[in-house]
Amino acid sequence: MNAATRTPGLNPPTAHLRVVSDRDAPTTPGIRLSGVSKTYRTRDGDVPSLRPLDFHINAGEFFVVVGPSGCGKSTLLKMISGLLPPSSGKIFVEGEAVTKPHGNVGIVFQNSLLLPWRNILNNVMLPIDMRRLSRKEYLPRAKSLIKLVGLEGFEKKLPWQLSGGMQQRASICRALVHDPKIILMDEPFGALDAMTRERMNVELMRIQRETGKTVLLITHSIPEAVFLADRVLVMTERPGAIAAIYDVPLPRPRSLDAMADPVFSELVQRIRKHFFSQSAID
Repeated sequence: MNAATRTPGLNPPTAHLRVVSDRDAPTTPGIRLSGVSKTYRTRDGDVPSLRPLDFHINAGEFFVVVGPSGCGKSTLLKMISGLLPPSSGKIFVEGEAVTKPHGNVGIVFQNSLLLPWRNILNNVMLPIDMRRLSRKEYLPRAKSLIKLVGLEGFEKKLPWQLSGGMQQRASICRALVHDPKIILMDEPFGALDAMTRERMNVELMRIQRETGKTVLLITHSIPEAVFLADRVLVMTERPGAIAAIYDVPLPRPRSLDAMADPVFSELVQRIRKHFFSQSAID
């Protein structure tokens, strides 16, 4: 199945997919990838992880990447953050070429990775301390974020005193505290139980709506991808490539009732057909 195929009732999946030139990238907000690939060098030879990728994530967009394990999703996130160099091609974040780790992104991992000896407020303030920024300037923002995610009153608690979902909310605050324009999320709710995960999905959409951040989230879950995204990028098995990009024409704000919408079910099934079986993705 190729990305140009149209599903009745859905927007063309490739409506926002085009090759990027170096000429237009510096003036464009959001994230752009132009011919970006990754090959790992090992003692046993080269191991291709990602085939050349070309796509654009719009500023303020909720963009989700879904694909099977080992297809290069986490590698893609690391390259956009500047933690890992691409083997070929160029990445632009907010018009600037990515050549090293940069301050325009906040990262949320699958586990909250809160420091057990720091209370919640000090965990949220960790990026400020590491960057040697003014605590006085950023402390009000940290407290405001803690209130935004419903953790007001827990500022002095240690991580072990909070539930998994509450810890992950704190990690989202930590990613936002230095006011990056882009949030990168690597399976942020994969370790949570199903009910907590659904609540966190709704909470994440609310946070993104209220902060206006550009969000790139990677997941194995097709329903989660469709529920959260403005657009879903579907990746092939390794070496990862773009199988399709789908618009999600569900209105916002969304509640869990959106999962009962026929458009939701149709798009989930269409994306699932890219894979040999449900077990390969969910």
